Amino acid sequence: MQASHESRSMTEFTSPTATRLDIFSDPVCPWCHVGKLNLDRALAENPGHPFRIEWHPFQLNPDMPAGGVAKRAYLEEKFGGSARVDAVHERLREVARQNGVELDPDRPAQIPNTLDAHRLIHWAGIEGLQQEVVTRLFQAYWDEGRDIGAAQVLADIAAGAGMDKAAVLRLLASDADASDILARDEDARRKGVSSVPTFLISQHYVVSGAQPPEFWGNVIREIAKS
Repeated sequence: MQASHESRSMTEFTSPTATRLDIFSDPVCPWCHVGKLNLDRALAENPGHPFRIEWHPFQLNPDMPAGGVAKRAYLEEKFGGSARVDAVHERLREVARQNGVELDPDRPAQIPNTLDAHRLIHWAGIEGLQQEVVTRLFQAYWDEGRDIGAAQVLADIAAGAGMDKAAVLRLLASDADASDILARDEDARRKGVSSVPTFLISQHYVVSGAQPPEFWGNVIREIAKS
């Protein structure tokens, strides 16, 4: 996925005190991981940034079995062999390094179904802990290679962010909000989201791909001028 963005006048942005930034992503997407780290770096360098961030569901593999699949075998079948997968992974490493990110695409052994991860992100949003939970989901999958389709792993992530672990386990054992998450995913696709990460600034300005921190720094400065 190549980073790109659509131009639109920055005068359309809302007040710099409350600029909404909607992010459509999937924790198993490597470019979402890189894109988030780049955004985080820009936000840390601009502590007075105007963004109010909300995360939204988009499943890269909506037909993934509930228990997930072995990642390597799945990718070899998808790309046509081990050599092709190695080439894709090396390209991922190279682009990630160019963005200042150390990424090992071979670390996760499993590609999970991410519906439950998106449910957890939704519940975290209700408690005002969405950013922390999303950060921990990406770290768990890409840095630690954990199976973020497993209820216990998700509950541990939730607890680490300050959520009630037992309550999360009860919710995960039910179908709470599953239909809502699937409907939101489908709605995003109908409205034109076809790849992730996709960022929507102030409900006007669409940015696709893992943009560098400098891009976000420029956006923050332009919003501050408006």
